[in-house]
Amino acid sequence: MTADNRRMSGATRTSVLQELLPGYPAREHWRLVPSTGQHYLDVGTGAPLLFLHGNPTWSYAWRKLLPTLVPHARCLAPDLPGLGLSQHLASPSDPAGRYLHQLDHLDALYRHVVRDEGVPPRGWTFVVHDWGGPLGFAWLLRNPGVVSRLVVLNTIAFPWPEGYRLPFYLRWIRDHRPVAAAVHATNAFARATVRLGVTHGLSAAERRAYLLPHLRRGNRRAITEFVRAIPRSPEDAAWRLLTPPEGADDLGRLPMFIGWGMRDPVFTPLVLGEWIRRHPHAAVHRFPRAGHLVMDDAGAELGVHIRDFLRGQR
Repeated sequence: MTADNRRMSGATRTSVLQELLPGYPAREHWRLVPSTGQHYLDVGTGAPLLFLHGNPTWSYAWRKLLPTLVPHARCLAPDLPGLGLSQHLASPSDPAGRYLHQLDHLDALYRHVVRDEGVPPRGWTFVVHDWGGPLGFAWLLRNPGVVSRLVVLNTIAFPWPEGYRLPFYLRWIRDHRPVAAAVHATNAFARATVRLGVTHGLSAAERRAYLLPHLRRGNRRAITEFVRAIPRSPEDAAWRLLTPPEGADDLGRLPMFIGWGMRDPVFTPLVLGEWIRRHPHAAVHRFPRAGHLVMDDAGAELGVHIRDFLRGQR
């Protein structure tokens, strides 16, 4: 194949891939962290705004927020290791090591964008959702002074409030290996999320885009692992992510905006109430008709709220 043909072939693949990802930023905004192969988006200018998604989503989840935010911030949206377009590497065999593995990748991303991409080392805003909450809070606590503001979307970063009960389908996957194996084989958890995680149905193209990186069975191990790792008691390895160390009260001084989809069956209004109790200074906006994927159900309105928060208007 000639060099011209190779260039045409590469351009064709990029064009086809972008057609498969409606609303996702163009290829020139895609980046890889050299040391880890972690994929991330880099779009916009201004102070850094880091988006941390959960399971089983990836950076595609932020596409409806970016048009409102990129004129006001440098939006950095990584795919957590094992999800999205990041490398699907085998994670450490010990449960505790899996979370250090995720935090180490965030360390590598931070070093790379500060050292090589000109991102300032301080003044960051974190936008966290689902697993992005406990991971993001754990990272900022071990890297004090980097994060100046927090945007919290349907997540948790403390022990489950009294009276909370994990939905039965998550308990089944979490506690029964045969169920987890069947979910892994069929990609049932991701397929259910793109339908039941929203109250305003996604288009068929959007559902396909969410599922695209995990079509192959070998590329969805992290999805099942994340569900099976949901911490419910101090005996669970990830519980440490929900029990901040001494000094975590400093979080109370950080400006915080909470945007909450009120029809989320996992992160229920009970969890929102605990956020408000712990962070009474936070600005809160409830989206009464939004579900778990609040960034899909209320993307345009949520983007305006986050923009105003960045401007100091909320």
